[in-house]
Parts: sequence; C-alpha cells; structure tokens
Amino acid sequence: MMLGTILIFSKRSGIRWAASILPLALVLGACGNGSSASEDLTIVATTSIAGDLVAQVVGDDATVEVLMPIGTDPHDFQPSSQQAASLRDADLVVAWGLGLEEGMDDVLDNAASDGVRIIELSALVDPMPYVEDHGEEDHDDGVHEDGDHGDEDHDDGDHEDGDHEDEDHGDEDGHEHGGLDAHTWMDPVRMATAVREIGAALGEIDPSGDWADRSERAADELTDLHAEVESILAVVPHERRKLVTNHDSFGYFASRYDFDVVGVAIPGGSTLGSPSSAQLASLIDAIRDAGVDVLFAETSSPAALLDSIADEIEGVRVVGLLEGSLAAPGEPGDTYAEMMVLNAETIAEALAP
Repeated sequence: MMLGTILIFSKRSGIRWAASILPLALVLGACGNGSSASEDLTIVATTSIAGDLVAQVVGDDATVEVLMPIGTDPHDFQPSSQQAASLRDADLVVAWGLGLEEGMDDVLDNAASDGVRIIELSALVDPMPYVEDHGEEDHDDGVHEDGDHGDEDHDDGDHEDGDHEDEDHGDEDGHEHGGLDAHTWMDPVRMATAVREIGAALGEIDPSGDWADRSERAADELTDLHAEVESILAVVPHERRKLVTNHDSFGYFASRYDFDVVGVAIPGGSTLGSPSSAQLASLIDAIRDAGVDVLFAETSSPAALLDSIADEIEGVRVVGLLEGSLAAPGEPGDTYAEMMVLNAETIAEALAP
C-alpha cells in the first residue's frame, strides 16, 4: 500500500477502506465468500457504489480501489494524475459509463487505449432513456411492465458494446449515448445483472477463480434486496408515489417501484447544468398541480435549488437521500444494500399517509 494512507474499518459492512491523503482513493476488501482466487488482482471502480458491488463478488481475494471520495458528485469528479496512473495499472476498471463520469472521459479513453480492460455497467443492464417531460411520462410502458429485468440474457455482443473503447461520450446537453440514463444503480434488479457482468469480466481475466459462482450469489442477494425495498415502499399509496429530485437520477427507481417523477431541479441528466427561470417556474407549477409536498435532495449534489423551491410553496419540505455515493464508513447507508434500504425507508416515511 502506498505511503501516506489512512485506514478506516467499517464494522457494519466488514469493508476495509484505505484513503490516501493526496490524492484521495479508497481501497475496499471484504470477507471472503468462496474459494481462494488470485490475490494479485487490482480492480479500480469509479464510485463507492460500483466499488461495493465489486467487493460483493471478489471478497478479500482482490484489491478494489475506489477513485471518488465519499460524497463526491460523479458528474463533477476529475481524477488526479496519480489516480489516472492507477487506472493504467489496473487489471480491470469498473465504471458506469453513458456519460456519468463526464470529468473522467479522457482518462478512461487513454486507459482503454493502453489496453486496460474497462467495463461500463450501465450499458450492460438494459439502460432506458431519460424522461424529457416527467409530468406526462407513463412508467408502466410495455418494456418495463413486468418489473423483472434480472432474468434477461445479455449475449457476447452486449459485452462488446459495453467496452469503453466503443463508447461515444455524447452531446452537450447532458443526454449522452442517445439520451440513455446512466443512473442504473437505483434499480437493484439491474444490479443483479451488473454483478454477473463483473463476474464474467473477472472470469476472462482470471479463469482460475470461481467468479461466476460468487457473482451469482451476489445477484441472489440483490434480488432479495429488491424484494425488501418493494416491501418497505408498500405503505406508500399510489396517489402519493410522486418524486421531485435535484437532478434526473431516480428514473430507474421510479420505473421499478411504480413512482412518477414529477420533475427535477436541474434538467439534462447531469448536475453540471443550471435551469432557466422559466424551467424553475414550470417545475413549481408542476409541483403545485401534482400536490407534491416533499422534495428529495440527493446528498452528493447541492440542495440549494430545491430549498429555494420549497420556500416558494407553502407546506413543502426537502428530505435528503443517498444517490451518487455511499455514506461514510460506519454511517447508515455505507453499503449499496444499506443505501437502498435507507432511501426506501426515508421515502416511505416521507410519503406514507
């Protein structure tokens, strides 16, 4: 391990975090969950959520380095030169893609050009388009009506399409890749597919490991997580299942759990844009028309816009949710499963009658 490192241990998750002081990087290891594999594998994940999913598969038989510090907005992060070097030295890089890590595009492209294996999870788990007009969107469309994406097969062509070398980083309005939404981790069923993809990539890199079995166990746990979240949200009546958030990051959650996204404060799928006064006025009208009295602010991006909107409408309050980052080690929500359960409990408490 490099010099100048702070070690933190989370008793709740069993995950060991090591944060180098400059630049900040997080290294995860978890309790072993299968037969021994190569302990020399180094996997770099862009976000703490991706790192936790990888750790569910590899246990303590690989080193998992997380580039973005806890609480970082993934859209706004730019890696240091030392972190860029760690990407080039990795056996595998796990990113979300679809334009999410927009400050890392050049670094990821350079690593891919150097021959580093990079998988971008969101492209591999049935991504759906951003919703342009939330007020008129019907989440019960034909594609998602059965609510079960975890059983879908992704053939070898899908794997190739997810490789970073083939990605197009998109346009200027924040809707990269033809407007596909990168925030796929908000759906645990899709994450069951994601851990299988991680296992498949590890199997190609290190055929000696039991990665397929490990990833299948992780996928089963994520399927159970989906059922738990669904049960927690059961107390929210249909007419109360309305979300207003900082930016367009809860589309998958809404589709999976039958919510309507009434609107977002920052349009375009990224946190780096800014709404016009007309857009804010339209959102305020939509909130009033829908009878929304709770706005949800993601903790990894500023809540100032939602706070100002709440000030404009009597009886409206702002509640915080985890979204782009896990909580700090030892805090509620410091694993992916705990984050999803905590968010479900928070939403249920806020919206239940």
